Amino acid sequence: MKLVALLLLGWISSGAAQTFHISPANPILVGEPLSIQIDGLPADQNVTLTAERVMPALYRSQAVFSAPQGTLDLATAKPLSGTYTDADIHGLFWSMAPVDGGEPGGLQPLQVKLTATVEGRVLASATIEFIDALPEVEVEQVKQFPGAVFATLPGNVRRPALIVLGGSEGGGWVARDRSPRFASRGFAVLGLPYYSPGAKDREIPELPAAFADIPVERLDAAFAWLKARPEVDASRVALVGVSKGAEFVLIAASRFKWITSVVAIAPTDVVWEGWGPGVEPGKRSSFAFDGKPLPFVPYREFAEELAGFRTGREVRMRRFQDKGRAADPAAAVKARIEVEKFRGPLLVIGGHDDQVWASGMMAQNISERRAAAGLATTALIFPEAGHSLSGNGWMPTTQYNAGPSKSGGTPQANADAQARAFPETIAFLKRTLRVDSDAQR
Repeated sequence: MKLVALLLLGWISSGAAQTFHISPANPILVGEPLSIQIDGLPADQNVTLTAERVMPALYRSQAVFSAPQGTLDLATAKPLSGTYTDADIHGLFWSMAPVDGGEPGGLQPLQVKLTATVEGRVLASATIEFIDALPEVEVEQVKQFPGAVFATLPGNVRRPALIVLGGSEGGGWVARDRSPRFASRGFAVLGLPYYSPGAKDREIPELPAAFADIPVERLDAAFAWLKARPEVDASRVALVGVSKGAEFVLIAASRFKWITSVVAIAPTDVVWEGWGPGVEPGKRSSFAFDGKPLPFVPYREFAEELAGFRTGREVRMRRFQDKGRAADPAAAVKARIEVEKFRGPLLVIGGHDDQVWASGMMAQNISERRAAAGLATTALIFPEAGHSLSGNGWMPTTQYNAGPSKSGGTPQANADAQARAFPETIAFLKRTLRVDSDAQR
């Protein structure tokens, strides 16, 4: 049944009420399809829609529309002017930018306030309340793996499982954030940290401080843990990795037979050099298997590029990787991840303007190698998107390249990529893990 949230404020001279129609009703699970319409608008005046949220600073966007029929549908209405230019249901959300000195006005972090005005006069307003996960999702700490969490919906259903890995940011943020979100779609999810950077006061001190010789067998141990859980159907287990986590899951998929399907977001087709405290440049691999470092592509001018964090010069981390790969093609051949050894379905998601590493090109390489082997691969490669591909399209993307470190892509291209990639990721996982739709909630 379609749920509709209505909020009425004000009247215009004709006596018609301006009404927001937002479906589904609050609270709205992040990433779910959303409909936003407003009717009762003046046909002879332009209407300004403003969106605000707190993150924790106040963010704001706005767009001006004509409504000759007295109605607006944000999925099809093209702004006359504003912070975005094309008809886009996500436009008011991704185009928000920080407001200097703005007051949050009682908004909570996951709330978005929409306001319709004509010549400064408020006609109507509505507040959308997002939630990251369904409230019934159960989350527990996993003692066997420091910083790990296990999330699932309640019930006696044996669910297909996901192991979710973050990237070079390290720590447990991705595990805590993504596990309940995926669990809300019907999966049993193990969010698995494997690296915690920093010289002191590290978030997870039990994990390596350097990204060097990370043991691939950690995923085998995680699978053994999942097999012992009564909530898990161990015959259906997928890996989901982002950035360095994508490197991790692709290496594992080329070695372990228990993996059903894989999602690699902003992936690499080779193993790269390791780094971190006590690691001599050019001497260590990012990953090891069976106690032996894997062949890797060395960086070139790594320290020189990172010096930009001190000087304020732009930092584009793909440069020291591109230079290293170009300088040593033989190393790249030896370091190639043997993705054709994984016989199951694979989804790769990359951006050609990725400035962290060349995920678009490397996703293409992976797809071509698997196509040559006759293997099923779904490739979502976005020409104008950057590295930040694992969002959902409803969050601001305007600040991704605001600091010295550039992740690439335009705000609109990044948001468009996220808005497409997230639902396709869920659909891919449900399809390849054979999720029964009746067991979702």
